[in-house]
Amino acid sequence: MADIEKKQEMSSRRRFLIAVTSVGGAIATAAVATPFVMAMMPSERAKAAGAPVEVDLSKLEPGMLLMVEWRGKVVWVLDRTPEMLATLKTLDGQVADPKSEKPQQPAYAQNETRSIKPAILVVEGVCTHLGCSPVFRKDIAPADLGADWLGGFFCPCHGSKFDLAGRVYKSVPAPTNLVVPPHTYLSDNLLLIGSDRKESA
Repeated sequence: MADIEKKQEMSSRRRFLIAVTSVGGAIATAAVATPFVMAMMPSERAKAAGAPVEVDLSKLEPGMLLMVEWRGKVVWVLDRTPEMLATLKTLDGQVADPKSEKPQQPAYAQNETRSIKPAILVVEGVCTHLGCSPVFRKDIAPADLGADWLGGFFCPCHGSKFDLAGRVYKSVPAPTNLVVPPHTYLSDNLLLIGSDRKESA
C-alpha cells in the first residue's frame, strides 16, 4: 500500500514539474521571440519617416469616417454612401478643380470619386491653405454653411470648404484639393496607406 501511495506521489510530482517546466519554457520562448517580432514591425521613427500603415476596414460602416496617422499627419478614410456619391456630380460647377487635374492625387485616383474603390475616400486631413485640420461635416444645409452645403470637410480656421471627394470649393483660401496619399488594397478589408505596391506591406 505504501508503495502505491509513493508511486502516486511521485507521479503527481512529475506532472507538476512537467507543467511548471512547460509554462517556464513558454514564457522564455515568448520573451525571446518578442524582440524578433517587434523588430519586424515598423518603429515609431519608421512610421514618422513614412513607413506604410495597414488599416482594417472590416468595421467601417457606410457614412463613417476613420482617422489614421501616417507620416505624423492624419489620414481620413471615409466610407461614402450612395447618396454621398450622388452629390459629387452636382458640385462640379462649385468646386475649383472638378476633374482633379492638379497633382494632388496619384493617377489611379484621378477620377470622379478620387479613389480606387468608389465608396472609399482616402485623403490627408490637412487643409491645403495653411495646414490646419478641417472637420468632417456630413450634415446637409446647416445654418453656418449654407443651403447649398451637401456635406464634406470644413476648415473653421479660415473658412475653406471641400466636398466629399476632398475637392476644394471656389473662392475659399485653400488653393487645391485635399491630397490623396499613395495607397492600395491588400484584400477587400485591408487598406495599405503610404504605398501603392502590395509587396511593400
